[in-house]
Amino acid sequence: MSSREATGAGGDPYRLGYDRGARDRQPTAEHARGGLLSKRIIVGYGFWIFLLSDFVMFSAFFATYAVLVGQTAGGPSGRELFDLGNTAIQTACLLLSSFACGLAGIGAQTHRGSWFYGAMAATFILGAAFIGLEAREFAGLVARGAGPTRSAFLSAFFTLVGCHGLHVTAGLLWLLTMMAQVFAKGYRADILRRILCFSLFWHALDIIWVGIFTMVYLMGAAT
Repeated sequence: MSSREATGAGGDPYRLGYDRGARDRQPTAEHARGGLLSKRIIVGYGFWIFLLSDFVMFSAFFATYAVLVGQTAGGPSGRELFDLGNTAIQTACLLLSSFACGLAGIGAQTHRGSWFYGAMAATFILGAAFIGLEAREFAGLVARGAGPTRSAFLSAFFTLVGCHGLHVTAGLLWLLTMMAQVFAKGYRADILRRILCFSLFWHALDIIWVGIFTMVYLMGAAT
């Protein structure tokens, strides 16, 4: 057998054209998986940057509230207005909804429909309960003559807490959209990335609410 035949039969793996398809198929699949993972990381990182802009906005609202908390214009203060029992129930609802949202994310990643839909439904119910309690609180304050126009303190309060409530409402609408997309299109990679962004958004609302509960309600009821 000639040296050329020996090479062609399996001698030199480095010669041009040698089993190119076999050598390229595995790296291509690995690169594809790595590309999907990288895209998920990039999307998550980019959405965190967006959330940081939201944190900056809420920081301005917190600072405004801190400056105006004592400007009651002779009207009621937080100690006279706030019901910590109602707020504690709100807090429990939102924290439990965040836990349910985490379970929904796991269900989506594992393609377990009952887990995903059940956890998302629980997240929606708890989030809606939070909004309902907040709306009842606002309506009660307005009925007592403690609306946002009563004093600078109440203007800052309604702005800060109301803005958070609007974010939760937007999150509930987003949640329904994600459930509809999974139902219609399944667990596609782009939909899973959107679910990741929704989870980050919902958990961020929890972080902001902990700040509101501590600074506005706990400190306000104590002074």
